[in-house]
Formats: sequence, structure tokens, C-alpha cells
Amino acid sequence: QEYLDFRKERSRMLLSRRNQLLLEFSFWNEPLPRQGPNIYELRTYKLKVSSHWGAKGARAIKYRQENQEAVGGFFSQIGELYVVHHLWAYKDLQSREETRNAAWTKRGWDENVYYTVPLIRTMESRIMIPLKISPLQ
Repeated sequence: QEYLDFRKERSRMLLSRRNQLLLEFSFWNEPLPRQGPNIYELRTYKLKVSSHWGAKGARAIKYRQENQEAVGGFFSQIGELYVVHHLWAYKDLQSREETRNAAWTKRGWDENVYYTVPLIRTMESRIMIPLKISPLQ
């Protein structure tokens, strides 16, 4: 009975749920444990159908590897298709801003943005703080 009561209570708090099965892009590093504390940014891109994100994304990632902030890149296989997720690690919001601004000073970054932005329907950014038990501190 306690479990049934919990499910009933939980259902009042749940607004929506969706699932995805993701695969990792081959050109990204494998997510590895990190020394913290860090914050994480999960960027989600919903792409136009038939877009060729992979090749363009591989070029883009090389501009963002200097500070090792790239954690992982994934694309949907089951669920909503043509969805890409990028996970980035930063020490804090200030280092996030500095790192993102520094990308614009690198030769070719602006061209890369120029060619990838037309492939995107929507973008979303979430800042996350890992739990103490997370290996991604």
C-alpha cells in the first residue's frame, strides 16, 4: 500500500516524461571521471531532417578541446530523431563564458558556426551541478 501511495503522489509531480536511446559520436572523447568541483552544460540541438551534422560537428569540436571542457556528444537513435546532445564541463559560469568567447578568436570558428547554424531547428542549454556520488565532479 505504501508503494501505491507513493506512485499516486509521484504522479501529481510528474508533468511529462520522454525517453531516448543515444549513441556517442565517434569523434568525441569518452566521458571520463573529472576532478571537481565542476558545473556541466547540456546543450541540446534539434536538427532539420536530413542534416549532415556529424561531419560539421567533428570539425567544430576541435576548436573546443584546448581546455578539455568537452565531455561527450550523443545523437538520438530511438525517441525523437535528429536530436544531438553536447555535454561540457566548466569550473564555473565565469569560465564557461571565457571559454565560449575564446572560441570566437580562433581562426575558422566563425565559418564553422556559419555552416552549422542553418542545420538547427531549436537549441536548449541547461546548467547542471553533479551529485556528490557522480564520477563527473
